[in-house]
Amino acid sequence: MRAAVVTRFGDPDVFEVREMPDPIPGPGQVSIDVTHAAVGLIDVFIRQGLYKDREGLPQPPYVPGLEVAGIIRELGEGVDSFNVGEPVVTLSGTGAEDGYASISVVDARLAASLDGSGVDPALAVAALPNAATAYLALTRVAHLQQGETVLVHGALGGLASTFPGVARTLGASKVVGTVRPTSLATAKTSGLPYDRVIASDEFRDALIDERFDVVIDPVGGDLRTASLDVMAPLGRLLAVGNASGDWQHSAETNRLWSSNLAILGFNVGFYLPTHLELARAAAEGALKAVSEGLIDLHTDSLPLENAGEAHRRIEAGQVNGRILLVP
Repeated sequence: MRAAVVTRFGDPDVFEVREMPDPIPGPGQVSIDVTHAAVGLIDVFIRQGLYKDREGLPQPPYVPGLEVAGIIRELGEGVDSFNVGEPVVTLSGTGAEDGYASISVVDARLAASLDGSGVDPALAVAALPNAATAYLALTRVAHLQQGETVLVHGALGGLASTFPGVARTLGASKVVGTVRPTSLATAKTSGLPYDRVIASDEFRDALIDERFDVVIDPVGGDLRTASLDVMAPLGRLLAVGNASGDWQHSAETNRLWSSNLAILGFNVGFYLPTHLELARAAAEGALKAVSEGLIDLHTDSLPLENAGEAHRRIEAGQVNGRILLVP
């Protein structure tokens, strides 16, 4: 198989495309002929070495990539839930290995069938894993209730853009998004089910008379604490990323208890593998939002050789939607 290998921690130039032995699925696993591999911000952080000392994450040389779409190539022992030749997409698991390749091996419980769904595989891998993350975050962590309101920062991002559609299927009464001022025009024509989208640098003034039950924050930094100003009593802020790169930011905890607010972290890569019994429900909830057209996500496809360029674009904040690699 061909694979884009991270040869060392560092800048995007560390990638090298290599020929490697075809992987064989073990018990409970499937191998997939990859048609599309999603590139995520977490891939960038791991490649940069930000998590190099974290147990369970790979050391160079390794093949990154959490999420792929493709065709079942081979079934491991004990797998009877799929057929060879069946189209599938994978959900995010631990590790961050194997996706940027022509063949990927995954735990069968982290794969979801696309057979008969009518969902394009590029949209599926761009949207469904993140939509499953949104489903788990909203149901298991935020406990979103019928009629509650939701604010989504970084509204066009690969993960954030799946939250409004999933929130709608769960009964949210209002969903508002924020984006950088330069992305405002794009956001307003995105087709995503926001009630409206506003500039992130003026969201507090724009929402001065509104309060939200759930805030989705993949951005971090000062935006995170500024969000407390627009949260309703017993509001929950979900910290689901740190696109700002501000790793020193902290929140004033006394404000949380005095205002009846909560900040909750959610990282699906370290949650789902220990709760695999939830994978099917998450996939079904995500597929519902995708198949109903509630997730209209822009994708850019690049050849596998351009993995470094894909990472450069993400680092530069030049991505609305998701970048996919095509082996």
